Amino acid sequence: MMKFLFMSFFMMPLCFKKNMFWLIQMSMFFFFFLFLNMTINIVNYCNLSYLFGCDMISFGLILLSIWICSLMIMASENLNKYNYYVSFFLLNIIFLMVMLYLTFSVMDLFMFYMFFEGSLIPVLLLIIGWGYQPERIQAGLYLLFYTLFVSLPLLIGIFYVYEEINCMKIYFLKFYNLNMYLLYFSMIMAFLVKMPMYFVHLWLPKAHVEAPVSGSMILAGVMLKLGGYGLLRVLIFLQSISLKLNYFWVIISLVGGFYISLKCLCQVDMKSLIAYSSVAHMGLVISGIMTLNYWGFMGAYVLMIGHGLCSSGLFCLANINYERLSSRSLFINKGMMNFMPSLSLWWFLMLSAAMAAPPTINLMGEISLINSLVSWSWMTMLMLMLISFLSAGYSLYLYSYTQHGKYNLNLYSFYTGVSREYLLLFLHWFPLNIMILKIDYFMIWF
Repeated sequence: MMKFLFMSFFMMPLCFKKNMFWLIQMSMFFFFFLFLNMTINIVNYCNLSYLFGCDMISFGLILLSIWICSLMIMASENLNKYNYYVSFFLLNIIFLMVMLYLTFSVMDLFMFYMFFEGSLIPVLLLIIGWGYQPERIQAGLYLLFYTLFVSLPLLIGIFYVYEEINCMKIYFLKFYNLNMYLLYFSMIMAFLVKMPMYFVHLWLPKAHVEAPVSGSMILAGVMLKLGGYGLLRVLIFLQSISLKLNYFWVIISLVGGFYISLKCLCQVDMKSLIAYSSVAHMGLVISGIMTLNYWGFMGAYVLMIGHGLCSSGLFCLANINYERLSSRSLFINKGMMNFMPSLSLWWFLMLSAAMAAPPTINLMGEISLINSLVSWSWMTMLMLMLISFLSAGYSLYLYSYTQHGKYNLNLYSFYTGVSREYLLLFLHWFPLNIMILKIDYFMIWF
């Protein structure tokens, strides 16, 4: 694990040389394929070195982080074209990739906390440095304060765990069972805000709308998954208290998912709509993890990876439209099928992945989450039906509004997609659909 860390560190000086934009992106892809071919033991931690180790959950999420970071560079070609602080941008992305890599691979609970919070800094710099409107400062503060407010209790909780059992290694914590209300809330809230759960989700749409395309991609693709990863790790040693209290989070997430799905149908900003749909999907993930059963854990993991690719691709599409029309409003982005019919295909493919159509892994994730929730209580059926129905509803709303209708007559110049954009979309869509062939790796690792 250490060798990969050093590889990323040695990519950093490249940022300061001229015309290194695409070389860095290629070296990230190279990094991805090296990591992909690493031997992985499905059951236990493997590739142990110093503080680091890798099991199946870490492996998938590290791969997702590297993949999304390399695609962020591909999506941000405009920065390279206008030479808009490119060196700092590339340095920021590599630093973010290192932080995420460390967060997922570290085996010590305190170090996990450190990198979990540290990954916030590059995202904040992305939003404030390369965002669009002046409100980006406010969005950055929202992001910072929502996540930092609940992270101090998490830190104190981690210290308390160390005081109790004299051990911080995530692997050994599974042999303990700490039955304390205050510890439970302090350990879990930071991850619920990061997911984000309904009621503490307000920072997410704000951050997405103000962020540049790369910021939106990493936020939707990986940052929301940090919360799910934390829950999967922490709930292992809070089992008996979880059995008493988890129904509370399941209810909030499912009812909140339904409310948010209705809210999606009221949005007029494309990015805002995609951001709210992320909250609805993450609501399913939270409720799946909170049932504490096998199906729920598997489904949450699969849906996190599926949603990371699919949501990131949708933000790329919204950005492609924004670069053409300088607007993300659904009233202005109309009749796109007349201009870019091939892009309409990509809108269709990405949105069908968002509503969990086969053969995407989103479908597998949602099936197992529905399985886990219905076996937990038959009353969840009602909310699950509504969420699934409305998820198809707002996806079709977004598609039909942007692609059909009369196009805007203010468009006096236009150019269709370039090969870079189609490749970018393909690299989001292809893994999303091809991974269904190896779904046994995702589903059978206990």
